[in-house]
Amino acid sequence: MRQDDSSAPSVMFVVVNWNQRQLTLDCLASLQEQNYGNFAVVLVDNGSEDDSVTAVRAAYPEVTVLENGRNLGIAGANNVGIKHALKANVDYVFLLNNDTTVDPDMLTHLVAIAESEPDVGITGPTMLYFNQPDVIWCAGNSVNWNNGDTRRLDQNAPLSSMQNAACRDVNFITSCAVLIKRQVFDEVGLMDERYFIYYDETDWFYRATAAGWRSVHVPWAKMWHKVSATMGETSPTTDYYMVRNNFLYLSKNLKGVKRVKALTNATLRNVKVIVAYTLKNRNVARLHNRNAKALAMRDAILQRWGPMGPDVKSAFSVKKS
Repeated sequence: MRQDDSSAPSVMFVVVNWNQRQLTLDCLASLQEQNYGNFAVVLVDNGSEDDSVTAVRAAYPEVTVLENGRNLGIAGANNVGIKHALKANVDYVFLLNNDTTVDPDMLTHLVAIAESEPDVGITGPTMLYFNQPDVIWCAGNSVNWNNGDTRRLDQNAPLSSMQNAACRDVNFITSCAVLIKRQVFDEVGLMDERYFIYYDETDWFYRATAAGWRSVHVPWAKMWHKVSATMGETSPTTDYYMVRNNFLYLSKNLKGVKRVKALTNATLRNVKVIVAYTLKNRNVARLHNRNAKALAMRDAILQRWGPMGPDVKSAFSVKKS
């Protein structure tokens, strides 16, 4: 733990790893450059079969490593790290993807805004493409309650557009880089592990907002994201979890007519895509995406949550990095 300034609020970074040795080492190296004076890092390993854990312990002995022994998904692994951080009685938990690097001043800026008003419970940076370091990947997110779709704000805008921007409240902040007050976890609890990956943070932010906490994007705080280094944005695995978990999110958080309308819209949209992939596009890759979406809808109806089952895995080629 860096304690150059023990009077500053304490922060613990929670970084999850699964068979991504070099990404994780690069991420931890960037954390070493943080100018903030009071933070620690915990690495949660999801049963890696490479030498990630050995390499991290050798390069960064000050980093606490927690080994799960199996893949708990991002939601489950984050919960392991969050519980460790809360037990250490830190003031803030920072969830950080291992496929990121961060600006040296990022944490200082985020803590300053989080401390500025008592109802600001969550702050997040401007997230930039690693391979296009001056182009925005995400600057906070919005939710479309007609179908549960989420949208990255300012995606593909130049970083220069943030030069005179003010902090703003957003529906949620992608959990690849987000600072959260411990009091928020005390009130709303941990991530719902049924999601496994995707929509877990969207669901958690819904609960945090309902409890009265604000989520604020801080334009001048910066980090860089090696987007979808694990699975790819259009992989069948991504499609499966995004489609299935969208239905869980809507059914869990909406009521009455709004719930029926949103679930109907989501169903029709996915059925149209499945039909289009079947009739118009016969290449193997698209058929894998079609199978993933169809099985996701089936599992949502049957309320099969958590990690995908073996029948789903066998229906398409699951990418591993």
